[in-house]
Amino acid sequence: MSATVSPNVSPNMRAREARQTGVRAWAVYGALGIALAVVVSPLAWMLLGSVKSDAEIRRIPPTWLPEQVTLENYEELFTRLDFPQYFANSVLVTGTITLGNLLFCSMLGYALAKIDFAGRRALFALVVGTLMVPGMVTFIPLFVLISNLGLVDSYAGMILPYLAGPFGVFLMRQFISGLPDEVFDAARVDGAGEARIFARIALPLSRPALATLAILTFLAQWNSFLWPLVVAQTESRYTLPVALALYSIGQNQIRYGLLLAGAVIVVIPVMVVFLALQRFFVQGIAMTGLK
Repeated sequence: MSATVSPNVSPNMRAREARQTGVRAWAVYGALGIALAVVVSPLAWMLLGSVKSDAEIRRIPPTWLPEQVTLENYEELFTRLDFPQYFANSVLVTGTITLGNLLFCSMLGYALAKIDFAGRRALFALVVGTLMVPGMVTFIPLFVLISNLGLVDSYAGMILPYLAGPFGVFLMRQFISGLPDEVFDAARVDGAGEARIFARIALPLSRPALATLAILTFLAQWNSFLWPLVVAQTESRYTLPVALALYSIGQNQIRYGLLLAGAVIVVIPVMVVFLALQRFFVQGIAMTGLK
């Protein structure tokens, strides 16, 4: 059936509406282009600055493109500094914390969502309440506790306090609550225990939420600075952010070239993890109703 055109709409009016639609589209594209430039420009400056000398970085007015590309900052990063050790420390601490959050937060989230037990509502209210407590409030008591346990300057001291977090529990609980109860009830009727239901049903169905939690946890812990700075007392325990902050200061001034080169190396694993889990991340955010 062919579309009918109202006789009251003149060709000039249709042309004017088409022009207005085109103007609005170009306005949206322009705004998105400006936003993209604002987001990308610091990353571009970081990458270009990492192959400049400190004298060129400090030049006024600044220049975007390096006059002479140099890899001295990267060479010093990998030779003079114990960069492999710092990188390995970051991988160990961040990887362990991420895996711990995926396991423990999903276990508690499953229990709060699908297991009926006394005090479930109160426990969930406590988890939500801890989300409103700033991290700085518990920082000193947490350090005192770690110190009394003799875990200062150890990997355990950097890892144990963050193996599970209230946000991860809340995220997993919200996602698992949206899964159909019939699937879990059918498994219980067939004789499956809660541990088997969790491992065989809840975890596979929760891949989007797990990917979201993995990205957020990895990003937060990979860039964590204050807690590793306080707990790590020797260089052999330094993570990348701590090492870069301490060793980028020389002769009473910041060595921006070395700092930018280290920042490039720090950003690469985060981008790789996000690109690998991007599809699940977007799906998990949409399905859990987070903004």
